[in-house]
Amino acid sequence: MKLKDLHPWNVTPEAARGIQRRLASQVSLTSEVPAGARWIAGVDISGANRQGLATGAVALLDTVTLAVGEVRTAQAIPPMPYTPGLLSFREIPVLAEALRSLSVTPDLIMVDGQGLAHPRRFGVACHLGLLTGVPTIGCAKSILTGNHSPLGLERGSQAPLVDRGEGVGAALRTRSGVSPVYVSVGHKIDLESAVQWVLRCGRGLRIPEPTRLAHQAAAGRLPSTAGRSDIV
Repeated sequence: MKLKDLHPWNVTPEAARGIQRRLASQVSLTSEVPAGARWIAGVDISGANRQGLATGAVALLDTVTLAVGEVRTAQAIPPMPYTPGLLSFREIPVLAEALRSLSVTPDLIMVDGQGLAHPRRFGVACHLGLLTGVPTIGCAKSILTGNHSPLGLERGSQAPLVDRGEGVGAALRTRSGVSPVYVSVGHKIDLESAVQWVLRCGRGLRIPEPTRLAHQAAAGRLPSTAGRSDIV
């Protein structure tokens, strides 16, 4: 798949925040997920090894069966250390080659991170959505910004995630009795649809299957399918 070249990545934190503010207005909250969407991709990266290399992974799943169709990985040195609010400047350069090596473009991408639920309304899911042009969902394990009221203990319970009076996402219980995840729009999708996709991609676990498998692939626990050409 192709990625757009929107800006340089090796920038200062101040410049990175300026890029986020500039691009935030381009995020679309209108769903463009195609009817009959076939492929959903999950993305994640590992921590850096002793040589400073991190592994970026993409797991491509069938939207109906959640069977794995393709797994791609790539290694790179992140151009920026972890900095709260600037995760995309660390992760996307590592993910880029893995994404480019996919044999098909996914219909939807799910990111282990924030979308609009971000201080500048431009988390890693928004950034990746603009770069790929693909509908993108942020599904994070913790809150970066905002608060929510208590939600029910049963699976599917949700509560609005609100930051400075603005709804930026939803706290969502994906498994009864476990901590919620935090869903927000990345690009080309509405919040209600994003929540339904996260629930649809669960297999009785807290973390949805696309990002769970991407995490495993980044950690080396799910083999890459590089070299396969049977995905059509």
